[in-house]
Amino acid sequence: MTAITPDTPIVLPAELRTRLDRAVAQVNSVLLGKSTQVNLAFVSLLAGGHLLIEDLPGVGKTTLAHALAATLDLSFQRVQFTSDLLPSDIIGVSIFERDSNRFEFHAGPLFAQLVLADEINRATPKTQSALLEAMAEQQVTVDGRSHPLPTPFYVVATQNPLDLAGTYPLPDSQLDRFMLRISLDYPSREAERELLTSANRQELIATLSPCMGTADIHALRQRVGGIIASPALIDYLQALIGATRNHADIHVGLSPRAGLALLAAARAQALLNGRAFVLPEDLQAVFVPVTAHRLTLGSGGNRDRVAVTRELLAGVAVR
Repeated sequence: MTAITPDTPIVLPAELRTRLDRAVAQVNSVLLGKSTQVNLAFVSLLAGGHLLIEDLPGVGKTTLAHALAATLDLSFQRVQFTSDLLPSDIIGVSIFERDSNRFEFHAGPLFAQLVLADEINRATPKTQSALLEAMAEQQVTVDGRSHPLPTPFYVVATQNPLDLAGTYPLPDSQLDRFMLRISLDYPSREAERELLTSANRQELIATLSPCMGTADIHALRQRVGGIIASPALIDYLQALIGATRNHADIHVGLSPRAGLALLAAARAQALLNGRAFVLPEDLQAVFVPVTAHRLTLGSGGNRDRVAVTRELLAGVAVR
């Protein structure tokens, strides 16, 4: 499929590779038995995207965000989304200061490097939309003035299944701002037993030491951009995108922006696997988490997005 040879150089210096591996291992030590989901969280971070975690309460969604912030040494803010939360509660507000005789902007919790938007779908659509500009442009606009957000800026949002009371579905435009959507699900029997018999997760997070820093994340993101995607790999990617636009059960297929997100995620997956080039396996590993939440199914039938996406992936041959 690809002209890249096994002699193609590995992309990361040894020290940076060690720090990255240590960071992934540390998060896995907190979120037991969820190595695939932890890997995808790092994929979204290194690819410059944002992460949506959808699952029942109490399965570790918030724990994952806390572990990432502590491991990566990022400034952290948690916002508990509720039905009475206002956009200004997240973004900030301009307040008149008598001393200066002018309005001064007071930044909200959105001005952190890692923002946990907890139970995002419990807030009204108006408040949900307050994140749109921040996630897309890495800035917010208040009273006609733009305020840049810190770098890196990484949103980890959690949401409860829509059949739970008091939830508001995220609009498609909001879903599209999340590079990946994952689900943690219940732990395995072995992992749950270790959770029950080992240290409290909050106490464990308090003991974590940073394995990486902001400079490391910037360096890794630059390396992701240099991962090679061969013409044959791009052909395979386009075949997958085209299949979403011609599937009988899909009303709206993937957009060009979704295709770019898929390629960026596949590059990050390749980097995590220690390669300087993308293989079809990298694309397949991220395809469902990147694309399922972006698809709009037709009105007929009662099929699940994830099931349709997996069926589509299985039906497109590697070229």
